[in-house]
Amino acid sequence: MSKLRILYVASEINPFLKVTEAADLLRQLPQAMQERGMEIRILVPRFGLINERKNRLHEVVRLSGINIAVGDEEKPLVIKVASVPSAKLQVYFIDNEDYFHRKSVFFDNDNNFHTDNDERAIFFCKGVLETVKKLGWSPDIVHCNDWMTSLIPMYLKTTYKNDPMFKDTKSVFAVYNSFFAHKFDSDLLEKARMMDIEDGMLAHLKSADYAGFVKTGIHFADVVVKTEEDLDNNLHRLFDECEAKKINCIFPEDNFSDSYYNLYNELIS
Repeated sequence: MSKLRILYVASEINPFLKVTEAADLLRQLPQAMQERGMEIRILVPRFGLINERKNRLHEVVRLSGINIAVGDEEKPLVIKVASVPSAKLQVYFIDNEDYFHRKSVFFDNDNNFHTDNDERAIFFCKGVLETVKKLGWSPDIVHCNDWMTSLIPMYLKTTYKNDPMFKDTKSVFAVYNSFFAHKFDSDLLEKARMMDIEDGMLAHLKSADYAGFVKTGIHFADVVVKTEEDLDNNLHRLFDECEAKKINCIFPEDNFSDSYYNLYNELIS
């Protein structure tokens, strides 16, 4: 039985929040890997649509209290936790009053894209890595799902590459159909920057759009996964052009958990 440590990072997980199929994947895959002997942690944002009382979220005081820099500002990080019903899985929630207390995910009730979604993603990615450090839990693999998690592979290869907690960590970046047309402000690069990140490493983000985030995740990840057969044509092109190892793990194929199990073990070996 493998004892690999897998960190799953995504913007949603069933039953707490479902916007896309990624929520179902994040519900089923970690449990499947845990049943095969792997050690699992899951981190997602605590979007305001998640009912804390109904889902029995409570703050983890020992993990909270860190300030996360987003550009010139620092925002307090609050960590909450809840258990997945009918499974021995804990989910950690990244929270911040400014970013995640609104009753919506990426679009408001009038279908307007939140203009600070770039900051929310940056805060989330940085917050995930700092939370794992505070947990004192060193992951073998960080499995990042969709654009909101796309900066984590870059941070692992730069700012955190010499950190004892992450020095041997590999990253998987999964591509989904989640395109948005919004273009962020030009200060995106400075907000995303961290220690040991040079201008050239941020080159893909210069477009300040959806493709920029996805390209960054693809460029820095050790493995890139296509999770849907009918990806948007532009995403197909990005996936086909990537230099990282590519694999198709379409969900919900009958053998999707076997594919991921083999992928994780091959990546480490």
